[in-house]
Amino acid sequence: MRVVEGGVCAAKGFTANGVHCGIRKNHSKKDLSLIFSAVPASAAAVYTTNLVKGAPLRVTKRHLENGVAQAIICNSGNANTCNANGVEIAEGMSQLTGKLLNIQPEDVVVASTGVIGQPMTLDPIAAGLPELVKGLSDKGGLDAARGIMTTDTVEKEVAVEFTVGGKTCRMGGIAKGSGMIHPNMATMLVFITTDVSISPAMLQKALSGDIQNTFNMISIDGDTSTNDMVVALANGMAGNARITQEGTDFTSFMQALNSVTVALCRKIAGDGEGATKLLECKVTGASDQETAKTVAKSVICSSLLKAAMFGADANWGRVLCAIGYSGAQVDVNKIDVSFKSAAGEILVCRDGAGVDFSEEKAKRILLEKEIEILVELNSGDAFATAWGCDLTYDYVKINGDYRT
Repeated sequence: MRVVEGGVCAAKGFTANGVHCGIRKNHSKKDLSLIFSAVPASAAAVYTTNLVKGAPLRVTKRHLENGVAQAIICNSGNANTCNANGVEIAEGMSQLTGKLLNIQPEDVVVASTGVIGQPMTLDPIAAGLPELVKGLSDKGGLDAARGIMTTDTVEKEVAVEFTVGGKTCRMGGIAKGSGMIHPNMATMLVFITTDVSISPAMLQKALSGDIQNTFNMISIDGDTSTNDMVVALANGMAGNARITQEGTDFTSFMQALNSVTVALCRKIAGDGEGATKLLECKVTGASDQETAKTVAKSVICSSLLKAAMFGADANWGRVLCAIGYSGAQVDVNKIDVSFKSAAGEILVCRDGAGVDFSEEKAKRILLEKEIEILVELNSGDAFATAWGCDLTYDYVKINGDYRT
């Protein structure tokens, strides 16, 4: 497996584009994106667990009941959530897109992201779609990534090349996510494309299984969004024998999917609103994986620990505190904690108690942009990883006037 360029356009048969259509006030910001497959594709999705769901999610769930889609249309700047005409708008987006692409509206995935509860019309989308469709290109992945951004500061895209059944295949993805991100699907917008031939049922199985250890293990701020989802399209143009059951080919597919989703997880966590550091909590030595995941998520969600990481303060007691209230059954007298970064690694806790360590060295380690929080439970062989970011002054600034 190797990393390649192209994002969602790396796989055969996919084109994309992003434009400014007028939803966002800033004309330099793209606010409408489109991803298109040359042929109908197997489709799978996972959705937010928030009971308040945006109209695009409800429409998309209906469209994907047959496991087939050919396009993804997404706007930023307005979430189309809690609006009386929300479903009408979402259906209108799919109808306009389908007409211009000459496909059925039911084969269009619809997504929106932005401010909740703001009035929305189809006018800017209808005005921008002709340009969007005309500009579809196999080089348009980055523009599509830019069109789905809200408070994101960088585009998030990745692609890999791998082999399934002797055929060279590719998979790529783009994501948006900076705030309102908390474990348990879904907590961001992620669009994944691949030219692998795989049945809708197996694609759904792969995606639903993967997110348990990837997107469900991210936390920025403890808030789960109303709109977000992960969608995967597989158009089969790589020419491999169709994957319809578990086996070697399915395993290869899962490995590629995981490489894409982990990369996007790291990009999302590292670009948390106001963030200056990517935090990665690695839990090892757990009695079972559920315990490992519970501990990792609790540590990465701790506001006190996130603030300490912003200040480069090796306050390891906050790690133990988060483990203690996580609900996981662990022996606190066996826990070891270390901090690690490009500047080195330092043990700060052994057997649940502090050890002598250099505060100066710890400071150097925690001043880096990527920090690993290593938790060894010494109670088994299970492990898990969770991703997050530090908590800074800018997070409050960004969200203090997000709507206005």
